[in-house]
Amino acid sequence: MARLDRYMLSQLLLLFGFFALVLVALFWINRAVILFDRLIGDGQSALVFLEFTALGLPKLITTVLPIATFAGAVYVTNRMSQESEMTVLQSTGSSPWRLARPVFVYGLCVALMMSVLSHFLVPMAQNQLTQREAEISQNVTASLLREGRFLHPTHNVTFYTRVIDQDGVLRDVFLSDRRDPAEGVIYTAAEAYLVRNGAGTTLIMVDGLAQRLNRTDKRLATANFRDFSFDISSLVSENASGIQSAPNLTTPTLMMGWQEIAERTGDSEGVIAEEVHARFAQPLFCIVAALIGFATLLVGGFSRFGVWREIAVAFALLIAIDGIRGAMVDTVRSDAANWPLLYVPSLIGAAIAAAMLWHTANPGWLARLRRRRVSP
Repeated sequence: MARLDRYMLSQLLLLFGFFALVLVALFWINRAVILFDRLIGDGQSALVFLEFTALGLPKLITTVLPIATFAGAVYVTNRMSQESEMTVLQSTGSSPWRLARPVFVYGLCVALMMSVLSHFLVPMAQNQLTQREAEISQNVTASLLREGRFLHPTHNVTFYTRVIDQDGVLRDVFLSDRRDPAEGVIYTAAEAYLVRNGAGTTLIMVDGLAQRLNRTDKRLATANFRDFSFDISSLVSENASGIQSAPNLTTPTLMMGWQEIAERTGDSEGVIAEEVHARFAQPLFCIVAALIGFATLLVGGFSRFGVWREIAVAFALLIAIDGIRGAMVDTVRSDAANWPLLYVPSLIGAAIAAAMLWHTANPGWLARLRRRRVSP
């Protein structure tokens, strides 16, 4: 590579690393707050929180990489333009295509990172994360044996016990089950016992009251009971099929045979096709993001008032291309034969970047076209 290419590439990668680090930190803090509240609130340790956070990082990084790629390209191009470096390079005869070469190499570097993440690290991390979630969800006894706190073993279920004796007896138990939209049930009991029954767990309540509210006609029915058994195994999701799903399998595994994988995971061939080709299309989008950020600012040229307008145009183009990509997902999932559509947004973005570079390399083509129209 020429010295110019090495210089621009080093600047691009340096700024890319900075923006990626900042964006990952911002996204991670937002996700960590929700994850911390859910895990610690359910009685899990800080080590489990750190494990879940680490396993979620690869997928988070894949979300951030295209944004960081675009931000790095825009920042470096703007700085070189403001410091007249771009003007000097163009005055020495460097064409826009020549200046775009290090940007293209920069996009390839990020695309390589994205490929490693998408094809291997993210599926492996998601598979491990799903397994750990299943293990924690199935540990009902550990999640319920916390005295003096309102716990939520699953959505729309609340459990409370005032105190737990040394012999394992739960005193003053409260259980609210609101999973059925038509009615809600509240159980209260003086004492209760957790009994393991094979793979399931049963909560035996003694000397209590059951209150059932019908939300349709607003009628409340109550019943006192001396002893009542409630199967709490259904309070958690024991669906293990999520472990063997398309997003949790690496790309070489998904390429073995879509029909066989569909039978094993329960996902349709369209979902598998979308998952496989999206992993190839995402790295291409990183290259497009870098080229569009560079080409849009190059078209705008130098301006004392800044390049905010060009940045806004480039960002709007990326949003539009990403919107097209999102619209193609359902089409491919409905019919696996439509998988080439996933590459259309990247092709459109590459065409737009190429058109802007051509326009910069041939600035007088509009004037020449007008003169041809005016001349007889």
